[in-house]
Amino acid sequence: MAIRSNGRLDWDKLRVFHAVAEAGSFTHASETLNLSQSAVSRQISALEEALGVSLFHRHARGLILTEQGDLLYKTVHDVFAKLNNVESLLTETKETAGGTLRVTTTVAFGSVWLTSRLKEFVRTYPDIDMTLRLDDQELDLAMREADVAIRFNEPKQPDLIQRHLGSLRVNLYASPEYLKERGLPQTLQDLKAHDVVLFGDGIVPVTTVHWLAEILQKHNIESRAVLKVNNIYGIYRAVKAGIGIGPLPEYFLQEGRGIVQVLPDLEGPPIEAYFVYPEELRNSARVAVFRDYLVREIAKARSQLTLVAQPSDTLKTAS
Repeated sequence: MAIRSNGRLDWDKLRVFHAVAEAGSFTHASETLNLSQSAVSRQISALEEALGVSLFHRHARGLILTEQGDLLYKTVHDVFAKLNNVESLLTETKETAGGTLRVTTTVAFGSVWLTSRLKEFVRTYPDIDMTLRLDDQELDLAMREADVAIRFNEPKQPDLIQRHLGSLRVNLYASPEYLKERGLPQTLQDLKAHDVVLFGDGIVPVTTVHWLAEILQKHNIESRAVLKVNNIYGIYRAVKAGIGIGPLPEYFLQEGRGIVQVLPDLEGPPIEAYFVYPEELRNSARVAVFRDYLVREIAKARSQLTLVAQPSDTLKTAS
């Protein structure tokens, strides 16, 4: 599909099309493009006529992409994203790092640990437009759903650069109020007399989320699963509220407040942390400064949060 200024697809029409597809109406797109609504409409009509297909279904409530329009939008969106990335790579240095940086990680880690440590970064690099997307489902970095990710499962996707940030543990926690009411368990068998909060059905953000349920089953301990939550941060809120004893990554003890560790000799399995980004961003200054900042923050916190930074990044390729 060639893009020619004098052909069926030219940059001006594609730029207008992309804006209309993003906005969902000629009116909103015209405001974004600083063009009249009629000019925007003419550009779209000319593009549709040149291609011989309809790109939008026109409704009173706005515009909806046709199947052909959706195909063109995905392609154009990807092209524009890559062009913006190339522009940033060509112009930025570590001293002038700037541009959009879309970071994704799990809801629990992002909410409890990461967001409280971004203040210095956003002030040091005011030209970096950071977006933090918290999602327990892994976003596709190759499709540019995000630029970098902090993940707690080893990345399986090929052609991604990854830095192993270190390991942390899952432990058991309860609120002081719960322990005052129900007593402090001294052994694993004591959990028979306690309520527990477990991970329920849903997207598994880390492979260790079912650890407590598995160990109870292994030792034939029939604790009352008073609540199941499909989100680690939700487990924390339930534990903090005094609903029961629950498994949580150890950074909750440092950051979450309002909980205490129980059965400290019962150490859960390790969770491996990785900083991941696509190979095409290897030379991106904004990625480099954020990675370095993250490693420094982990080093500061490692006396409470057992994460040991590793020295180098490696490229994971298809085998």
